[in-house]
Amino acid sequence: MKCPRCKQDNDRVVDSRAAADGGAIRRRRECLECFLRYTTYERVEDTPLRVIKKSGERVRFERERVLAGMMRACEKLPVSTEDLERAAARVEARCQEEHDREVPSSVIGALVMEELKALNHVAYVRFASVYREFKDISQFLDELHPILETQRRGASDPSAKHGA
Repeated sequence: MKCPRCKQDNDRVVDSRAAADGGAIRRRRECLECFLRYTTYERVEDTPLRVIKKSGERVRFERERVLAGMMRACEKLPVSTEDLERAAARVEARCQEEHDREVPSSVIGALVMEELKALNHVAYVRFASVYREFKDISQFLDELHPILETQRRGASDPSAKHGA
């Protein structure tokens, strides 16, 4: 660390402790050339997550946009805002955990569909129809078939009715 007064790179750390919020380390340093004492802070580099869109354009990740898309898909359905906010937070957390600095929009879309499928099947199909750009009814049916099959199996399984 260069001294702010004499610009020499010759100092020692006199004191080191966590800053008030715990998000940084506060260090008191003393220049061994001019004996000036000064304070520095060490923080984790905050690199915002960026989304790689289909066009190749890169934009900042915004949880609000994810939430807005999920809310559109759930319009007039019995899904609470709190559930959607938690789902959007999980999507953001997974993007940050699984991708260093950039995440393809296709990954975000898949995570949103996964969350919506767990919350409400109608919302899931609504989102999938826009996200996957369905061109005809057969694509809707292809998406609905696994959901309907799962529901039929659940309805014919007596243990599913009684929570066993």
